[in-house]
Amino acid sequence: MTQHRDVVIVGGGHNALVAATLLARTGLSVTVLERLEHVGGAAVSAQAFPEHDARLSRYSYLVSLFPDRLVAELGLRLELRTRDVASYTPYRRADGTADGLLIADGPVETDASFERLVGGSEDLSAWTCFYGDVDWFADVVEPTLLGPLPRASELRERIDPVTWDDLVERPLGEAIERRFSNDLVRGVVATDALIGTFASLHDPSLVQNRCFVYHLIGNGTGEWRVPVGGMGAVTSELERVAREAGAEIVTGTTVDAVEPDDDGVTVRAGDRTWRAAHVLSGVAPAVLGDLVGTPTPTRPEGAQLKVNLLLSRLPRLASGIDPAVAFAGTLHLGEAFSELEAAHAEAASGRLPTRAAGEVYCHTLSDRSILGPELAATEAQTLTYFGLHTPPATLPDAAAAEEAYARVLAALDEHLAEPIAPLVLGAEVKTPNDIEDALAMPGGHIFHGDLAWPWLDDDEPADTAAQRWGVATAHPRVLVCGSGARRGGAVSGLGGHGAAAALLEHLGRGSLDLS
Repeated sequence: MTQHRDVVIVGGGHNALVAATLLARTGLSVTVLERLEHVGGAAVSAQAFPEHDARLSRYSYLVSLFPDRLVAELGLRLELRTRDVASYTPYRRADGTADGLLIADGPVETDASFERLVGGSEDLSAWTCFYGDVDWFADVVEPTLLGPLPRASELRERIDPVTWDDLVERPLGEAIERRFSNDLVRGVVATDALIGTFASLHDPSLVQNRCFVYHLIGNGTGEWRVPVGGMGAVTSELERVAREAGAEIVTGTTVDAVEPDDDGVTVRAGDRTWRAAHVLSGVAPAVLGDLVGTPTPTRPEGAQLKVNLLLSRLPRLASGIDPAVAFAGTLHLGEAFSELEAAHAEAASGRLPTRAAGEVYCHTLSDRSILGPELAATEAQTLTYFGLHTPPATLPDAAAAEEAYARVLAALDEHLAEPIAPLVLGAEVKTPNDIEDALAMPGGHIFHGDLAWPWLDDDEPADTAAQRWGVATAHPRVLVCGSGARRGGAVSGLGGHGAAAALLEHLGRGSLDLS
């Protein structure tokens, strides 16, 4: 028997839940269909190590782009904690002495750290100036994220021309090399352009620039906050408000086909069929292409290596810095500018980078609620490693993944006063292929494909609500609501909000413009 709904949402990721809530609250009948036995997609917590009571954020792990205005609109009961330390980048001096570049809220510590690294104030002044320009850029762009897409010219006229050129018109590597002289400082700046993005910093496509922009504009500050309870707490709240709004959530259901026509859309899953006036797609555009019978000519590929660790305690660092400070923010490994470019070149030739390049984050320094009572009473800590420049070709099998993990531990050991391996209680390695297998993300690409600018070019069409909100597909009755939306990517809710706003505008059922 065919079930009839106003809206069917294919895929139950966090964006789908945002859209379901906003649409169901207007009285529309909404059904969410999810392949897995739970919702949340990549925004989930899991007991990665059965013998240890710890629920780690298995895939996505921090919150930045989710606008506070949207959290309030949805009525989510979330606690997102701020970290006093932005980053720590360990390095070795020419004489082998261990030290590190600390970027923290306390300017005295940051100033002294720069002084030890570069022997003067030039790069510190450049840092202050550059991020002042980025803040200006974010102040202009971020308020537009919950409204229809602005035109590029509308934003450009409000932003310093040099800043616009550096971030939007020219490869980001050029600006970094021009503004900063120290290789390590350059790399710390550059890493935000490469999280989930496989590119040289000089790539003419500017995909690295787009990644950088998204990582620096969240809530106007670019701050990445810790979700208390892990990412599973975010999904739990989104599921709660969706169900309370009246949305139906059906898990364990794999959609086989999406068949749009002039009058509606038929969705088939095994022996079950739904007929809807409109369908929102929370799956990757490449997956949607398969479902509607028009496969995309190219498939996206991710390039990240995710390693989740449970340690008996934090390791001591060779520099002597308190581990609770070094791991409080983001700890960079192998991410000097030259190292990032070398790792990309190796990976582009199909080889696993000789030296692991990535960053480490410790959730439990900010929130120990993810540990069971017995572990919480000990010195146990979690570490999450997000590795760069590891596309599927570099990690073809289990042996390659094991080697990649060994290189991650070696990269850590370079800067530790003790080997980390004896402290590891549990380790979980997730390659792009693993992520594809688990989450049905083609190529394990965490953004569902290359990120797009969060605005329209001046000559792009904006004739329909779907085009104005950046959620259009080739089929008028099918909209994108996931990370593949124009403003998708990361845990932001923007794709879900944009799709719901576009559909309500099309139906004449009110406005969701929160800009």
